[in-house]
Amino acid sequence: MAKRTSTLGAVSDINVTPMVDVMLVLLIIFMVITPMLQKGVSVNMAKASNTRDMQDADKEDAAVIAITRDGKVYLGADTIAPDQITTTLKDKLANKLDKTVFVKSDARAKYGVVVSVVDNIRAAGVDSLGLLTEKRVEHAAAPPPTQ
Repeated sequence: MAKRTSTLGAVSDINVTPMVDVMLVLLIIFMVITPMLQKGVSVNMAKASNTRDMQDADKEDAAVIAITRDGKVYLGADTIAPDQITTTLKDKLANKLDKTVFVKSDARAKYGVVVSVVDNIRAAGVDSLGLLTEKRVEHAAAPPPTQ
């Protein structure tokens, strides 16, 4: 004889399997897309305590020059020779009202390369020059013991 189950009430169990499937798919999509969103070249920037937010550096048409640890210079994602920076920036900034250039340099890049890049940027006639750094995270000190 088969046992008969009664269906007197509604089933109150929540089926979370479809939600977990959707979340895992979204996680994989974000993990694949996030590295593609970064513009230019990634460098380990110097850390500074007194920083100022520069939202204009995140704009799509911002002129960002990156200097890597081994001395390579990039304008956006393209490699550029330091002596070509002046002419390239003049052409790029000719029709723009905001002539601001941002420099992000590796913390261990040679100082001479950074100075020559800044000199070439200034020779292009830019209005302002922004040096991009990372904000130093300061850990809160433990409070002194009370007696």
